[in-house]
Amino acid sequence: MLRGNLPLVLALLLMKASLASTESDSSRGSGIEGVVMVSPIWPGPIKKGSEKPNVAPVASAVFSVANEKGTVTSFTTDSEGRFRLSLSPGHYIVSLAEYRFARPCGPFEIDVELGKMTKVEWRCDSGMR
Repeated sequence: MLRGNLPLVLALLLMKASLASTESDSSRGSGIEGVVMVSPIWPGPIKKGSEKPNVAPVASAVFSVANEKGTVTSFTTDSEGRFRLSLSPGHYIVSLAEYRFARPCGPFEIDVELGKMTKVEWRCDSGMR
């Protein structure tokens, strides 16, 4: 009797394994990724049509990540101000953990959803005028 049902049993086992794999893959994909930029980077007024960019990446900067219970983790941006961080679903506040600019960089609030990497582009104010 089991032999006749063997293909059905194997199909059910494969389907169950596939669903379990999908669930764990989606939870691993939760978090935030993006870039942190700072502006202005040149003092004084910028002439209209100027080819000189007035924004730059916030490179090698340490940011702290907190939720309602306190600090969860931290991350460091790369040389282009980019980062990618896996986080469990929830509400987070991200702040620059070091003094770099005359004005605060953040805090930035972000909601992380299950199975989704939330893309962000955050701007810091250098305080330069």
